[in-house]
Amino acid sequence: MRAIRIHQPGGPEVLTVEDVPTPEPGPEQVRVRVRAAGVNFIDIYHRTGLYPLPLPFVPGQEGSGEVDAVGSDVDSFTKGDRVAWASIIGSYAEYAIVPAGSLVRLPEDVGFELAAAVMLQGMTAHYLAFSTFPLGSDHRCLVHAAAGGVGRLLVQMARRQGATVYGTVGSREKAELIRGAGADAAILYREEDISASIDRLTSGEKLHVVYDSVGQSTFESSLECLRPRGMLVTFGQSSGPIPPVNLRILAAGSLYVTRPKLGDYIKTREELEWRAGDLFRWIAAGELDVRIDSTFPLENVADAQRRIESRESSGKILLTL
Repeated sequence: MRAIRIHQPGGPEVLTVEDVPTPEPGPEQVRVRVRAAGVNFIDIYHRTGLYPLPLPFVPGQEGSGEVDAVGSDVDSFTKGDRVAWASIIGSYAEYAIVPAGSLVRLPEDVGFELAAAVMLQGMTAHYLAFSTFPLGSDHRCLVHAAAGGVGRLLVQMARRQGATVYGTVGSREKAELIRGAGADAAILYREEDISASIDRLTSGEKLHVVYDSVGQSTFESSLECLRPRGMLVTFGQSSGPIPPVNLRILAAGSLYVTRPKLGDYIKTREELEWRAGDLFRWIAAGELDVRIDSTFPLENVADAQRRIESRESSGKILLTL
């Protein structure tokens, strides 16, 4: 089978297309013929070695496709079932081995590309809005990179919960995009001071929570935007890792900071089915708009990763097989 492999950390040039043996599923595993794989910032972190993995490895944490073979002790899936998954490494390939407990079955009205576009980013937005800081109608929140894959979905879910939602974006075009998704206001971070803008928008009341996937360049301003006992949820670092900090800075408002990850919010079958099930139901009902920015064939994976690194994308980037 064809697969993308990384033999050493580096730039997009270390992504190589190789012919490798088709893997066999072990006990409680399923082999899936991959139809679409999501491209996410965590793939960049794996490629560069920021989040190191044993070398060589096949990157990709999310995908969709058809069950091709099942291992022993698997009775929940059969060959031909349409499935999707997230937080399992190895999706940049024609076939992937996935634990049966990590697969969800796709409804007939959800296609492979849409499923691959929503599993990791959609479930991330879901746990942020419903579990890490459960939003309600009395809350004000800020979503950084609000026009991105997670950001735009999170804006929609925050509005679904009745919260007041502000978003940071890099262009006026993206500002219109997030207003269309339900944001109450857009902050152009290249032109406006984020903290001052939040003070103005909230009449000095500030925010209950900031959802920050940017990291290094927004950490301080995110804290400045919080009301007393507010929470900073830092769940990514597209601008680089946050440097060590003295925790006394949190005493400015008895602030909270948390660094969640998806794997800890889908540890049980019940949580996985709750989050994925909500996403599929909302999509089918036309209540969640999933935007696909671009698709690339597997052999153009380097271009796909350059696209997400450029910060010019608005929505999901996919590899199609």
